Amino acid sequence: MIQKGIDSYLKAQFDIPNVDVRTYSPLTLAYIGDGIYDLIIRSLVVAKGNTRAGELHKRTSQIVKAKTQAEMIEAILPMLTEEEADIYRRGRNAKSPTMAKNATMADYRKATGFEALMGYLYLKDEFPRIVDLVKAGVEEMDLRL
Repeated sequence: MIQKGIDSYLKAQFDIPNVDVRTYSPLTLAYIGDGIYDLIIRSLVVAKGNTRAGELHKRTSQIVKAKTQAEMIEAILPMLTEEEADIYRRGRNAKSPTMAKNATMADYRKATGFEALMGYLYLKDEFPRIVDLVKAGVEEMDLRL
């Protein structure tokens, strides 16, 4: 069991100074959150069994795409604290210079908010909270991993 969070461990190993996570832009939070969420889903998909990389990618892609992330945030929204809901809204309302190619603008914005929340929680060393929220979303949406 890791006593420190992943982010704290990385900071200690690479001598990275602590920064107030509230100073990060929503799009910066979404950037790191996208990677964290992707890692969690990849881990869950791989845990289901060894198979061809193409099949793993296909399963993962269906869950990490903007439309599914938008559905997931809707499923977990009632579980969010006031602070978490505020981070989600900031991310959702951020003006991004890009957009997902296969998503509506509404889904893309919700997905960006979801990713910002994931990044925020990660940088606050609240990995168990991320896992709890993703687990609840997976169960609520009855996703097949």
